[in-house]
Amino acid sequence: MSNPRMMGRLSRGDLSGDKRQDNQVHTSRWLLLRRMWRYLGRYRFLLMLAMVLVVLTNLVALVGPKLSGLAIDAIGVGQGQADFPLLFTYTGLMALCYLASSIFRYLLSRVTLKLTRNTTYRMRKDVFDKLVTLPVGFFDGRQAGDLISVMSYDVDTVNESLSTDFLQILESVITVSVSLIMMLTIQPALVAIFAVTVPLTVIYTRWVTRRTRPMFRRRSAKLGELNGFMEEMIGGQKTTKVYGREAEVLRDFDGKNDEAVDAYTTSEYYGTIIGPSVNFINNISLALISVFGSLMYLAGSVGLGDISSFIQYSRKFSGPINETANILGDLQSAFAAAERVFRLIDEPAEKPDAPGANVLTNVRGDVQAQDVDFSYIPGIPVIRQFNMHARPGALTAIVGPTGAGKTTLINLLMRFYDIDSGTIKVDEQDIYGLTRKSLRSAYSMVLQDSWLFHGTVLDNIAYARPEATREEVEQAARAARIHGFISKLPQGYDTLIGDDGVNISKGQKQLLTIARAMLSGAPMLILDEATSNVDTQTERRIQEAMRRLMAGRTAFVIAHRLSTIENADNILVVRDGNIVEQGTHEHLMRQQGFYAQLYAAQFETA
Repeated sequence: MSNPRMMGRLSRGDLSGDKRQDNQVHTSRWLLLRRMWRYLGRYRFLLMLAMVLVVLTNLVALVGPKLSGLAIDAIGVGQGQADFPLLFTYTGLMALCYLASSIFRYLLSRVTLKLTRNTTYRMRKDVFDKLVTLPVGFFDGRQAGDLISVMSYDVDTVNESLSTDFLQILESVITVSVSLIMMLTIQPALVAIFAVTVPLTVIYTRWVTRRTRPMFRRRSAKLGELNGFMEEMIGGQKTTKVYGREAEVLRDFDGKNDEAVDAYTTSEYYGTIIGPSVNFINNISLALISVFGSLMYLAGSVGLGDISSFIQYSRKFSGPINETANILGDLQSAFAAAERVFRLIDEPAEKPDAPGANVLTNVRGDVQAQDVDFSYIPGIPVIRQFNMHARPGALTAIVGPTGAGKTTLINLLMRFYDIDSGTIKVDEQDIYGLTRKSLRSAYSMVLQDSWLFHGTVLDNIAYARPEATREEVEQAARAARIHGFISKLPQGYDTLIGDDGVNISKGQKQLLTIARAMLSGAPMLILDEATSNVDTQTERRIQEAMRRLMAGRTAFVIAHRLSTIENADNILVVRDGNIVEQGTHEHLMRQQGFYAQLYAAQFETA
């Protein structure tokens, strides 16, 4: 009942959830374009330079067909002689134009590459910056693989389309406009052919794109689901092998893989048929131009060079329309990816600190909770009328059956979740009148699921206090009874450990995180099943060391092994979100209540 991951799933859903898509995904494409455009707008110089190069590249290249027609006329077809000096002049100018166009296009590709790099970096940074500001509850309801898919695949898809496709559209506009003007100056009658083929192209592309956009949206969602599943299965491969569930995992993967491949194939199929279909329409226009142009030439109303130039301009006129049709297919994918990216960026961050919030300093560690109610989902209470007073330097243990709300209490003390009613105070200051950073930095935390990053042993222990000296790190390691193990490693404290400590045991990981907590020097300490992965003898040594180190610290310990918290100053017994009993071990045992039942049950099963 108090599982925040399950509550998060129920209350929020994931990034690809159907309900969220119904409510938010159908965003105006113009709004999406505007938001995408802002990223390009941050690099105005590069954007303007790219636009200038696009104009120069195409204008210079568009002179070529005209020069080609003039060169054909200079040959004097049917007149028996050619004007070679004029012919060489035109062909030389053509060569210069195409050479200049190639140089400009090379420069354009370099500028576009830099523009794409910058926009990708900025968008991915914005997404990651937003992730850092999101509340813990957001991550409780999402798959890590799905979030990674947004940051990698979706961001890349958006930015590939953002810079490249935009410039291609600009290039198409210039090419179509100039080609149309040149064709009108050559033979306006032939231009009438496009009055039929162009509207046909526009109508067809609009019809197709309206049907392909949902397909690309589904493709992004299915790829995110597949990434999330793979991330979970890779992380839990040992559990899979222990329970012999390889066949089931493979079957589930095949199902999700089939869905992702089908979604990808379907979207690509319908996205790619736009180009060939539009190209077919353009080829019809080219055939009609050739037929009617030949008749006009035979009638003497147009020259052979003009027909050649007109055909070349008609291809340049039709080509960008064909390319634009292909771009429209790419844009459907970009829109679908942009919806997921911006949906993540638009997620509400943690509530800001209250105006004039105080910084918690000179912490004594006096913690009080009065009449606290809390629910993950409105109307479904998890914690009811929670009252507690932890005096400075006291050890408070929180015990109870699984799902009773023990970890939830810790989340409330740290302000990972906000309470519905009541008050929580530290040193007689309401925690909602304090800055989150100062409140959380007053705690040092060791969780049941220990976390280590790829780096040296020294770096992992010093994560809580990067400025700590090597001697201080070693002192914390000794206190945590892990120094001997570290000394036997190939490079001692400079030994690299893999992601999440995959190359050391769970018990050793736990000891390293305990050493990290000891080093932090925070005046308050939270231990959530902190010794659950070590043997009994080591556990007792850690308990003794931590009692010495916790002198003057307020400590909260969540424990299932009740024998480890017999010396606690106060024990909170949680059941169904309520504090049903509280007091010292001796006091609770004399009451012969729920705690005594739990204690007796553990020794009966021991």
